[in-house]
Amino acid sequence: MRLPSFALFVRTFYTITNTTNRTIPTYRALQPISRGTILKSMPSIPFLGSLFSSSSSSHNMTFPVQKSDDEWRAQLNQEQFRVLREKGTEAPYQGVFDKHMPSSGVYACAGCDAPIYKANHKFKSGCGWPAFFDAIPGAVTRHTDSTMGMSRTEIVCSKCGGHLGHVFKGEGYPTPTDERHCVNSISLKFDKDDPVVEGKSSSKA
Repeated sequence: MRLPSFALFVRTFYTITNTTNRTIPTYRALQPISRGTILKSMPSIPFLGSLFSSSSSSHNMTFPVQKSDDEWRAQLNQEQFRVLREKGTEAPYQGVFDKHMPSSGVYACAGCDAPIYKANHKFKSGCGWPAFFDAIPGAVTRHTDSTMGMSRTEIVCSKCGGHLGHVFKGEGYPTPTDERHCVNSISLKFDKDDPVVEGKSSSKA
């Protein structure tokens, strides 16, 4: 029997926190609040951004693409910078690639355009974020993330160090690797015609 996934915990915590802490203006108090309204407000809450962010050794790594925070801010929008460079997490079920299931193409890093996943790596997990069972060889680097009182495996782009998400293993999904790369949509871009150059296997710090 499959135990409740980490993603389920995240969704539950997000919903409870926002429902109990959010102040609703009086003139809207009697109006129903849709799930989308609650979820879209999540990334702007500092406490949640801090709780669900990562704090791994990737901060101390050197990657081929090096830019200052000011340079990244000039290139990325505010939410992309928060997730890719500050290791934030986007709200579940809101990402553009959550239910995106193309038959071909490549998902690339939104920060540096490096190919990360092939379309046929993606599968439906129901977790609220894009899920992939594998990555293009050499595209991601893994780190131990010890935030939230637990040990998780963070994945970052091997070219620029941009935060992608986390990897979970042994959840019982019927995939070739029994892994789920839980990735923020905003960390990715998609090109149906993007070529892939195979490289070395994914590295681990």
